[in-house]
This record gives sequence, structure tokens and C-alpha cells, in this order.
Amino acid sequence: MNSIAKINTETRPKPSSSAPSRSNDAGFSHPPALPIRLQNKLAILADAAKYDASCSSSGSEHRNSLNKAGIGSSGGAGICHSYAPDGRCISLLKILLTNFCTFDCLYCVNRVSSNVPRARFSIDEVIKLTLSFYKRNYIEGLFLSSGIIQSPDYTMEQVVEVARRLRQQHHFRGYIHLKTIPEASDDLLTEAGRYADRLSINIELANRKSLQQLAPQKDAPSIRKSMAAIRVKLDESRDKSHSGAAPASFARGGQSTQMIVGADESDDGELLACSESLYGSYRLKRVFYSAFSPIPDSSQQLPLTPANLNREHRLYQADWLMRFYDFSVPEIVAGGEQGMLEPDIDPKLAWALKHREWFPVDVNRADKHQLLRVPGLGIKGVFRILNARRVSPVRLADLKKMSRSVSRMLPFVVTADWYPKTSPDSDLLKQQLLLPSAQLDLFS
Repeated sequence: MNSIAKINTETRPKPSSSAPSRSNDAGFSHPPALPIRLQNKLAILADAAKYDASCSSSGSEHRNSLNKAGIGSSGGAGICHSYAPDGRCISLLKILLTNFCTFDCLYCVNRVSSNVPRARFSIDEVIKLTLSFYKRNYIEGLFLSSGIIQSPDYTMEQVVEVARRLRQQHHFRGYIHLKTIPEASDDLLTEAGRYADRLSINIELANRKSLQQLAPQKDAPSIRKSMAAIRVKLDESRDKSHSGAAPASFARGGQSTQMIVGADESDDGELLACSESLYGSYRLKRVFYSAFSPIPDSSQQLPLTPANLNREHRLYQADWLMRFYDFSVPEIVAGGEQGMLEPDIDPKLAWALKHREWFPVDVNRADKHQLLRVPGLGIKGVFRILNARRVSPVRLADLKKMSRSVSRMLPFVVTADWYPKTSPDSDLLKQQLLLPSAQLDLFS
């Protein structure tokens, strides 16, 4: 199935009950009739963009065209080809401006030495595709990246021009995410943030030596310098002037980045430490983890097999613990071997099994920090407990109403009518938690 067919069948969002269908903008909802030449370009450049995972659309400015001139709206939440908290499907037209590239990054399918079909959109073609698909309710916005052609500034000018024309000439009010070029000028970064909801710069590899080896044209200090410049502009856009006037808007959705998992020998601890540094230094909205996948005509310096997707999944769980559960990197990776997360259980449960002295936690007495450490108990569940126990003691039946993972909590909590009767060692408890049949015997 080619890319245009995929867009027609897979990425069409379900219309929200609270907003009119955008098919009315065009007066019909049939697939757009694209010239064969443009279809071929779309097939190549949509496929070339699939390796980039950093396309979250959360945190962007809420806009709509119901009361203002223009076209489209921005929901401000969701991930490419996923669902927003209000149930809407958020789909982005995810393409490259061109897959020609002067860089020779060994892990990239679009590197200059790669033997792949090449194509390049004109600025008008990207605009036509974006508006055409948006009017037919196929997408919520645009994710635009590009290979580097001629120079970083020239490439960035082309990318920014697409966003500028969409906003100023066509009054497009949907979501726009631009991939920025680290070596691009400061003025171009400013202009990109003026039109885009989110900017992203991919750091790719956590280890600088690996980056020099696998992507010799890329420079880790330049990448971080660009991230720092974007952070400064984001901070400036949130500070009011002495006169009280609101500053110019800049990338309301913040910035994100991506790291490749499994392309080099970096362990999970190194990846998470790099993420912790990026969050603290540049206030990134998200760090995305992309499991390495072998590419055609790959270098002998790269692995022959793809990275385990479960490893990527565990890294996202660990990232969540860092951002919202007050876990540090040493705490998260301490349960595994040689800096790696445990593959068969989530990082929070792994920590709890290594620190049995913390448990059981009395849900009617413990503070927020202690409750956040309980396996199976999320942030919403913690706040429900804190609110409920002000009225009456929390019982096991109450806990079942507050969380879907009560069976995982039972060995680690005390309620008004529950206390764990057995205290098996960590290895046995781990086996019992992994096997549903064993859980029935343990908690019967």
C-alpha cells in the first residue's frame, strides 16, 4: 500500500462531536485527486519521515476558525496517529521537504551515500497537500522535516517559508511542528517559532563519541547550543515587558527531541541520564525514544538486528517516572544489570522489589511522595486517595474504585481493612506478580 492510500485509510481522524466536520470547507469528502507525479513524491517523502518519532502535539496553542477568518483548528493535545484526551484522533501529515541530504549519518536511510529513491517537494506542493488533506478531515496538522540541502540556513529557510505561507497567506490555524536545523541562524529559529506550534532538534545519540563516529557532520555542542537558544526564546515569550504588553508568541508547544535506542552501545542509564540533563537544561517537553531499525545498505558499524521494542517501551516508562514521580536515574536503573532496565517488569515495580523496606505503605497515613512509589498507583490515583481519606478511612473496596491495578498494589499497601498476610522474598513475589494464576493464590 502506498503512502497516499495509507493516509486515506489510516490517518483519517474521527470527527469530534463538538466541532463541525472540515469536509464542509471543501463541500465534499472524497479523496483528493493528486497528480501521479505528486503521489509518487508523497509515497517517497512520507515513507522517509516515518523514522522520526518526535511528533507529539501536546501543549500547543488552542486555535479555531469558527469566529475568525482562516481555516482549521488546533486541539493542543495528542500524538501523531493517536488520540487526544477528549477522544479526538490527532493525525499529522508527516513528511520531509526532501530526502536529499548532504550529511552521511550512517544510521539514516536518507544519508548521502544511501541508495534510495530521492524526491523533493516544492513549497507550494507541501501547502497544497496540507490544505487539501485538512479540508477532507484526514489530518489535524503538519509535521515537516527535511534533509539538509545546500546549507543549513537554505534548508531552514525553505521549511520556515512553508509555515509562513500557511499562516499568513492561507490563514491556516491548525497544528504545525517544524524540525529545526542545529546550524541554522538565530533569526531563522526565531521565525520558525513564530509560525510553528512546536520545534524539535534531534540529538539522536546520547554518547558524543558515538555521534562523531556514526554522524561525523553532526556536532553535539551545536545541537545543544540550538536547544539553549530555543529555551531562551521560549522563556522570553512567557515574560511580560515592563509596560505589561504580552510578548510575541513563540512555539507555544515547546521543543522536543529524539534519541535512537540500540544503534550504539549506550545503555539505558546513559540514555536516561542524557534525557535528565536535557529536561533540566532546556526544559524539553518530551524526549522520544526510537528503537533502531536496520536500513538498506547499512554500515558494518551498525547492528544487524533491530533493537528490542520492549526496551523502547521500558525507557518511556522510566522517562515518565523521572518527569512525574520524582525518581532519579540511579534509582530507576539500580534494579537492572550493567545499567539496563529489567525487561520483564516495569521500572517502578523493579524499584519496589529492590526496596521492600519501604513497604507496605499505609494509604491512610502516607504522604504524596510515598504513595507515588507504590506499584500500580498512578498520579490520579494518589490524588483520589489524598482527597478521599479526608472524609473517611480508605478501604480495599475504595482502592478498587480508584485504580485499575489493585492486584499489583496489594503486596505493597495497607488499608483500613487490608494488610498483606504473606511476605515472600522479592524473587518469589516477582514471579507471582508476573503470573496471573499465581496472583490468585497470593491474594485469595
